Amino acid sequence: MEFSTQIKKYREETGMTQEELAEKIYVTRQTISNWENDRSYPDVKSLLLLSTLFQVSLDTLVKGDLKIMKEQIKQEDIKKLNRDSLIYTVLLVGLVLAAVPMFLYLDVVGAVLWFILWGVAMFWAFRIERQKKEHDIQSFREIVAFTEGRQLDELEKAQEVAKRPYQKVLLALGVSAVAFGATYLMMFLLGGA
Repeated sequence: MEFSTQIKKYREETGMTQEELAEKIYVTRQTISNWENDRSYPDVKSLLLLSTLFQVSLDTLVKGDLKIMKEQIKQEDIKKLNRDSLIYTVLLVGLVLAAVPMFLYLDVVGAVLWFILWGVAMFWAFRIERQKKEHDIQSFREIVAFTEGRQLDELEKAQEVAKRPYQKVLLALGVSAVAFGATYLMMFLLGGA
């Protein structure tokens, strides 16, 4: 049950008008109307006053909304991680593909531009790492589960935590190999090899 429905239900059960309720919790009648019509949400102080006035726990008063808010926050976190990952991927591909042409044809200017692009890519990489740390997701399975909106059970989580050290080494080696291969290919295609 949503908070707007809850507050109206408890207000009507106690026989109060919106104006009477507003007086008791030190807000305007319009504020009560906005709460009941889902246009705004009360602050913590107002929630505590409502809880006391209606003689119900905060949990009971906002229970349904807590689940909805948690789900919205989780969805926002997933979208943020997916967006940042896409930006980082595009930057990383750009770095690899632009390295040889920039260094060969633009000399010092190309090198400076490439390092600026590298700095931007590192900014996004650190941003993604911070999100992963915040949500305690590191391994591939943990990240996939997170982006699907689910969590691993305790056993799966323990297994993934045990894999983290060697997965990072393998990932670094794999990215290095791909970058080396792409750079060599670009040099070959541009006649530099």
